[in-house]
Amino acid sequence: MSLVIEQLSKTYANGVQALRDLSLTVPPGLFGLLGPNGAGKSTLMRTIATLQRPDSGKISFRGIDVLSEPARLRAMLGYLPQEFGLYPSMPADAILDHFALLKGVTNAAVRRELVHRLLEQVNLYEVRHNPVSGFSGGMRQRLGIAIALSGNPSLLIVDEPTAGLDPQERNRFLNLLADVGEDVVVILSTHIVEDVRDICSEIAIINGGTVVLHGTPARVLDDVRGRIWRKRVPRKHTQAIQAQYNVLSMRLSAGQSLVHIFSETAPGDGFEPVEPDLEDVYFHRLRAAPGQSRGNAAPATR
Repeated sequence: MSLVIEQLSKTYANGVQALRDLSLTVPPGLFGLLGPNGAGKSTLMRTIATLQRPDSGKISFRGIDVLSEPARLRAMLGYLPQEFGLYPSMPADAILDHFALLKGVTNAAVRRELVHRLLEQVNLYEVRHNPVSGFSGGMRQRLGIAIALSGNPSLLIVDEPTAGLDPQERNRFLNLLADVGEDVVVILSTHIVEDVRDICSEIAIINGGTVVLHGTPARVLDDVRGRIWRKRVPRKHTQAIQAQYNVLSMRLSAGQSLVHIFSETAPGDGFEPVEPDLEDVYFHRLRAAPGQSRGNAAPATR
């Protein structure tokens, strides 16, 4: 059963409106929530996880009115926030045992079996007796996922989980999420497009506290197909290109800038059509969002 979010709004005491009548339906499976820093992703995740209340709106999941019955959701929720604390001197298995007990797994034998199974699943079994103070960032994140899974959740939320991880740990973590996502609703909130490109069956992009795009990766790519163009230009010419075209992104390639632009028609001037990728969709939607224009939204550097 899907997670349904309806017209959610939240304004903080300092006047910042983090969510603006946001509505979204999240189906079972792995769902990618994309958006730049400050887009409202973490506010949305904390609200779904019942850690804060919105000013207005409604959230429902499996027959539960989340805002009026938060305890019922927490019983089936796994949540890995962007930052979380661990007891540095404790070994991994003891920490996981502690959290499993807090999740209601009171039988010691059942809990021991669960801890061992989860540590094997996140590839930490061999270091289960080691204190987490010696763990790398990726190992800590994998332990965090084990903690989030310890209550056998039906809804799993992970907020910016790969920030700061090296490529190997990042890939290992995403593969783990993909395996988990086969059985439960998993929301992967991130500003890293690559994190959702290959593993999520649906995505949404939020900016300014509202949804600016929602669909399958294939459908959102179809929306811009035939309108993405590419050209290599000397770096000294990039400012002129930005002034003339709707530049989505630029990255350095063989000493020149590889520029991607959005245009409804062939722009000429040496630009060639290119098959779009999810980054093109992401940058296009952010620049097309209310309050953004070609003059005040800087192109992304890939």
